[in-house]
Amino acid sequence: MYQDLVTFIRERYNEPHKFITLHEAKFIGNELKYMEECIATGMVSSVGKFVDRFEDEIKKYTGAKYAVATVNGTSALHMALLLAGVGKNDLVITQALTFVATCNAISYTGATPVFVDVSLNNLGMDYLSLENYLKKNVVLKNGLSTHIITGQKIAACVPMHSYGHPAEIIKIVELCTAYGIPVIEDAAESLGSTYHGQHTGTFGKLGIYSFNGNKTITSGGGGMIVTNDEELAVLGKHLTTQAKSGHRWEFNHDQVGYNYRLPNINAALGCAQLENIEVIIAKQRELNKIYQQFFNQHNIAFVNEPSEARSNCWMNAFYVDNKIERDKCLTFLNDHGIMARPAWTMLNKLAMYNTCHCENLQNSQMVEDTLITIPSTVVL
Repeated sequence: MYQDLVTFIRERYNEPHKFITLHEAKFIGNELKYMEECIATGMVSSVGKFVDRFEDEIKKYTGAKYAVATVNGTSALHMALLLAGVGKNDLVITQALTFVATCNAISYTGATPVFVDVSLNNLGMDYLSLENYLKKNVVLKNGLSTHIITGQKIAACVPMHSYGHPAEIIKIVELCTAYGIPVIEDAAESLGSTYHGQHTGTFGKLGIYSFNGNKTITSGGGGMIVTNDEELAVLGKHLTTQAKSGHRWEFNHDQVGYNYRLPNINAALGCAQLENIEVIIAKQRELNKIYQQFFNQHNIAFVNEPSEARSNCWMNAFYVDNKIERDKCLTFLNDHGIMARPAWTMLNKLAMYNTCHCENLQNSQMVEDTLITIPSTVVL
């Protein structure tokens, strides 16, 4: 089957010899025009009309009331956690199987992650695993969730929409609301994905997106915080610009701030990319269906779009039988010029997070052992 897959991918990309990577950006619109326009103004750093425009266009596209552009997705998540009130010695619930940036951002606040399992239906946070953890370990006191043994506050929950597939975010938000826990959606990979018709990133108190070079659309680097809370949005913009007061020339700062604002030239690229996002997503979904047909014909489990969702199908993936077979497949594909990668290493196994509290993680372990991602760049 592995040789059949190599042949299939090479024919799909019309690349008989070149090494085929996982995900590359596509520039099919006004990217060069807007960047040249930005350069002509001399405003290429963190102030300029394209930053404001990019925020406005993200609001229109996602339906969020407010948006704050940042230099990357990790800084967006760090800031969202701070805005939600996460601080030193707090606990933040997330999933064990996610990109390390999710956990790193939690650590930047001084908080400690708690790991629950992922769902095999969508690869995002498993609602039942979250519910089990809360029932066993958390008590609600005066509107605040507290860990029964340590007394630490459960300050936030961070589910991720993995590979662009929406998690069961409505149930997660409802459960966390009952426990007084704010939800911050890590929608870094899922811009354009919807669940019950609503964009991922807009269900929780705050959400974040990433515009890294391998995402559905890119601004080279870049991130975005979205929220429906005006007070948090205003504070977020203030803190990401070094918490500088509005005086015309004096350098007054009223609290610790961060140099997290997105440069104007990156925003110019992002504005052009966003104009064609639906074209790109349509092609990503088309590629997903083509892969699905291939793997169905070979009786191999493929990661499908969850029910009640429209996924942007950012990354395509399939399952093999076990870790030995996974490594054999990864070796074959990469040796034959097809980039393929496993799922992330479970974060509770990393040295800096191996003492964190964990719920049963059997699904995460299975996915780590058997999932393989394959080239997902769209063909236009």
